[in-house]
Amino acid sequence: MRSKLAGVAAMAIGAGLAAAACGSGGTSAAATAQHSPAAQHSPAMQHSPAAQHSQAAARSVPAARGTFGPACGKLPGTGPGSLSGMAAAPVVTAASHNPMLTFLAHAVTAAGLAHRLNSARAITVFAPDNSAFAGLGSGNVRTLLASRADLIRVLKDHVVDGRVTPAELAAGRPLTSLAGLPVRPAVTGADYKIDNADVICGNVQTANATVYILNKVLIPGTG
Repeated sequence: MRSKLAGVAAMAIGAGLAAAACGSGGTSAAATAQHSPAAQHSPAMQHSPAAQHSQAAARSVPAARGTFGPACGKLPGTGPGSLSGMAAAPVVTAASHNPMLTFLAHAVTAAGLAHRLNSARAITVFAPDNSAFAGLGSGNVRTLLASRADLIRVLKDHVVDGRVTPAELAAGRPLTSLAGLPVRPAVTGADYKIDNADVICGNVQTANATVYILNKVLIPGTG
């Protein structure tokens, strides 16, 4: 008998695929507004509440090449699981070497998705850390691992095509996962969320992917 977790995943998939457009620009609208000639030369625009809000939002977007988040300090400083080590390996291999992501690598391998993700040209992975899987409860995790079809659906909901930048996440446009379902980013100040999960270390680069480490597992249909 399927657990509530697997049932939620199956219901979400059975309800149909939801399409959503992924923004292709590398900068947010706020950043564009801040640096436009009109904004720089118009005192009214510079000091209006709307302009100040846009400028604050633009400043909260991390640098395109920098990692961010409270858990980035937990990454190893050297070795295959460090930032430089992960950057040299495809995404599943990189995750398997990182002590925060070993269970995700195990789940991807169990689902038979390791080769597909490692050989992908450019993807973004919203990667639950080990504690996120532990938070599901051991019974739910065992049930999920026992149903390969449900495991594949859940894991594919954590991956989108292309390397998504922090600025694109800050734009708030829904993304479409490999499961065909919407993944909704949101930013409040410097805090980034994906559906109901917090980004605890973002913009981690691997040889073929951009990784955002999450504190929760995304369950299709519950974001």
